[in-house]
Amino acid sequence: MNLRPQRNRNPRTNVTRFLCLRAVALLLLVAGMCLPALAVEWKELTAQEQQLLAPLRERWQQLPPQRQERLRRGAARWRAMSPEQRRRARAQLKRWHKLTPEQRAQVRQRYDRFRALAPEEQERIRRRREWFQSLPPERRRELRQRWQNMSPEERQQFKRELQRRRQHQ
Repeated sequence: MNLRPQRNRNPRTNVTRFLCLRAVALLLLVAGMCLPALAVEWKELTAQEQQLLAPLRERWQQLPPQRQERLRRGAARWRAMSPEQRRRARAQLKRWHKLTPEQRAQVRQRYDRFRALAPEEQERIRRRREWFQSLPPERRRELRQRWQNMSPEERQQFKRELQRRRQHQ
């Protein structure tokens, strides 16, 4: 009596078995990427992370794992910044803290709208902002003042004119 399992010599069965194993492996890989981040103990942070995140030390363990992970990624980005980039980031953070909750909500909404745009449109807006930032401060003030003095109807007309010009370029 032969106790060895019979090997299937049918090539279709072997291919099917191989494809099933690949599908299961892929599902396990995707499931692993979707797992929530695990909480990290304060003592597990690197010395650099602890130094940058020191203000959060007392409440670190109460933070959700996803927030801990975002903070750690932010600390890594901070370490990678040049001194000039850090100076600009501090200035931006200072401006952010001065905003009212309503203004912050407005900024978040604008950001969400921007992220929903096509990549080409986002790039166009970035280039336009860089152009504006390259202008002398007096010219920027002048353009801002002109925009603020427009009525909503004039602003809409101005936007339509810009779109028309873009289409003819």
